[in-house]
Amino acid sequence: EVQLVESGGGLVQAGGSLRLSCAVSGFAFGDLVIGWFRQAPGKEREGVSCVSNLDGDKYYTHSVKGRFTISSDNARNTVYLQMNSLKPEDTATYYCAVTQDPGAVVDGNPKEFDYWGRGTQVTVSS
Repeated sequence: EVQLVESGGGLVQAGGSLRLSCAVSGFAFGDLVIGWFRQAPGKEREGVSCVSNLDGDKYYTHSVKGRFTISSDNARNTVYLQMNSLKPEDTATYYCAVTQDPGAVVDGNPKEFDYWGRGTQVTVSS
C-alpha cells in the first residue's frame, strides 16, 4: 500500500525552527525523488525542496535557500525538512510527495509528483 505520512508541523515564533518528517511506504525508497511542497490559503501549491534518492541531487526554492535543509534516511524510509529561521511567510500546509521521474528534482514542479501525503500545518507567528 502506498503511504506518505507527514509529521512535525506546529506553531512557532518567527526565527524558530521545526523539523518535518515524511515516512514513505509502498515504494522502493532508493528509486524515488521526494519533495516537500507548501500551500498557503489563496495561493498555489509551490515546491519548497526536493531530493533524489537516485543520485543525491537536491532542489530548494529561492526563498528557503540557506534556511531549510532536506535530507533522506534510507534506513528509515523517511525524508526530513529542517526549517530554521522561520518567517511568517513560511506559514502554510506542508505536503510531501514522491515520483519515480528522476527529472522532477530539477525544479520541484508539483505536477511532476504522483503520490501525496495529507499535509502538516506550519504556522509562524510574528
